[in-house]
Amino acid sequence: MFESLFDISSTSITLIDTVVMIIFGLISGIIISFTYMHTYRDQNYNSNFALTMVLLPLVVSLLIMLIGSDIAAAFSLAGAFSIIRFRSAPGEPKDIAYVLFAMMAGLASGVGAKGYTVIFTIILCIVMFALFKLKYGEKKNVPKEIKITIPEDLNYTEAFKEVFESHNINYSLSHLKSTSLGSLYQLTYKVRMPEKTDLEKLINDIRVRNSNLNISINLVENTDY
Repeated sequence: MFESLFDISSTSITLIDTVVMIIFGLISGIIISFTYMHTYRDQNYNSNFALTMVLLPLVVSLLIMLIGSDIAAAFSLAGAFSIIRFRSAPGEPKDIAYVLFAMMAGLASGVGAKGYTVIFTIILCIVMFALFKLKYGEKKNVPKEIKITIPEDLNYTEAFKEVFESHNINYSLSHLKSTSLGSLYQLTYKVRMPEKTDLEKLINDIRVRNSNLNISINLVENTDY
């Protein structure tokens, strides 16, 4: 019984086989989509992409099932897909990996390798969850950017040195420009701050020195540092 799950030598496809392939493709897509949604930091994932992950294995498995060993049909399908223009913006490398993951599940389901479909999907989802929990490849203490507006009479060279040092922040003044017709200056610092930095206290300490003018902290990694 179990050996039949891994038997992909049969080329005759019945209606029952088709229904089973659809079910396996759909289940694998749901599992992959669930993994995709729950391995994004702060759940900041693309909802449309998550929906695509549900449908992609199902679509691929149906295409493989319909083509079978028909070479002419395979070339016709390739020609049809070549005229498609994808308008969506390029995704992240992680998104591309999920696309390949979903296509693999669809291909396995489409050729009738139901056992392999289940095993590959479960193993790869476990791997993705494990890498997510272990924070594999995640950078620590990444460079960030702080923009501070100051009055023109403030000595900016030493104005915030004590504040940054008290918070154990490595800093470098990268840009200086005048604003409000020269009555104010905007300082741009490239900084590396500890993960447990109290941002509220940091902002309050800066406000004391810059006369409560605008302060902007960019928490997104800045690769120019």
